[in-house]
Amino acid sequence: MTDPDATPEPDGGPGEVLRAAARRAIEAVVMVAEQPLDPHLLGQLLELSPTVVEELCHELAAGYEAEGRGFQLARVAGGWRFQTHPDQAPYVERFVLAGQTAKLSAAALETLAIVAYKQPISRAQVAAIRGVSVDGVMRTLQSRGYITEIARDPGPGQAVMFGTTPAFLETLGLDHVGQLPALGDFVPGAAVVEQLERGLRPDPSLPERLSALEETNSQRHDATKAPNGTLPPLDDLDGFDDLDDLDDLDDGEG
Repeated sequence: MTDPDATPEPDGGPGEVLRAAARRAIEAVVMVAEQPLDPHLLGQLLELSPTVVEELCHELAAGYEAEGRGFQLARVAGGWRFQTHPDQAPYVERFVLAGQTAKLSAAALETLAIVAYKQPISRAQVAAIRGVSVDGVMRTLQSRGYITEIARDPGPGQAVMFGTTPAFLETLGLDHVGQLPALGDFVPGAAVVEQLERGLRPDPSLPERLSALEETNSQRHDATKAPNGTLPPLDDLDGFDDLDDLDDLDDGEG
């Protein structure tokens, strides 16, 4: 019998026939699986080596992409699963009713991000970073299956250390935490920081400008007074249509 692990033969050869049958079997098993399937498990089911299973899965994934399918075979959380193609997200979002899936609060998302990037991390360390108590938020994330206890701190108190779960990776479509975007991608560049700092710096000419404005206002106030130092009667101001006319007094046109 021809070994399916052998190098593929030309189209129609016995080896390629066996590989085609194996690809169909992978499609069938992954279709009914509730979790991403590990290549080792698929290999046991198909009696193939994990390396060959990986090759077959990559062939299937490339074939779906070349055909422009609305779904894809993706490697997620250490296994393979079917999922909708990213460019079909707008249509999938229309199908999923708003509010059908409970969303995480901003506090929960911030806490989850801290655990994801700093794991293993204790509850007290997360609270120190956020500056608020995180007990309730951590319990929520545990109940959702996004974080779990992974170790204990060997130091005093042996605090529980938390980390993310395969469900977290599956939800984000990641194979491992190393695929999380670098934190540097979210930090503004030096030019942006410089502009922000410049906008926050006090204007050095502001005191002089305020002093000049105060002196100008004082001069205009003095110009409206009668020779004896008292304000003129209202009748004498009838000729000024607006405040700009007061400038004429400075030029001696009154």
